[in-house]
Amino acid sequence: MKRQPNSTLFYLILFSIIFCFNLNAQTEDELFNMIIPEDETEIDILPERMIFTQRLFWGHNGLFRKTGIAPLNLEMREKELKLRKIMLKTHQIIGYTTLLAMIAQGIIGGKLYNGESDLYETHKRMGKIVNFGYFTGAGLSLFSPPPLLNRKVRGLNSIKAHKILATIHFSAMLSTNYFSDRDRGAHKASAYTLFGSYAAAVLVFKF
Repeated sequence: MKRQPNSTLFYLILFSIIFCFNLNAQTEDELFNMIIPEDETEIDILPERMIFTQRLFWGHNGLFRKTGIAPLNLEMREKELKLRKIMLKTHQIIGYTTLLAMIAQGIIGGKLYNGESDLYETHKRMGKIVNFGYFTGAGLSLFSPPPLLNRKVRGLNSIKAHKILATIHFSAMLSTNYFSDRDRGAHKASAYTLFGSYAAAVLVFKF
């Protein structure tokens, strides 16, 4: 049974509505953990826990500290937190945009698997767009400055779920690209895993 043409527009509108609603509803504290103390002597201006990319560039002995690009002081950390906010907000926007591109890619891919071979080049181009959006968004998250505080919270929350799902969809993205011209079945399975885990990761902050 062929998908009706209007269904594509329906899904794009649906996710656009979710995107706009989620941007307005998301709290900055949940996303950025930007807690600035009144007395700077009460707390270190760098968190104890950082991901390896943050430690590599923004840690006490990170590249930006050693080169003098971002000296470690309170004034610079305040600027870094503002930069972090911009980078993570952009990461969020790109995430929704990439999700929309994935939906379009899935629809094109479905038609291609059903015999519409004239869509092959379109499918390839859309794949490049998805890859660009995905890895740009990932880079914004991985290389953003660290928060002021990064306390370990017990139990499952939206941030932990987002990180777990990120591990899954990152692996699925690599697998999807690897099997693109090697194994049609594995490529399709990886693409479904990628879309499902990526969609869940994007929407988990809201639901």
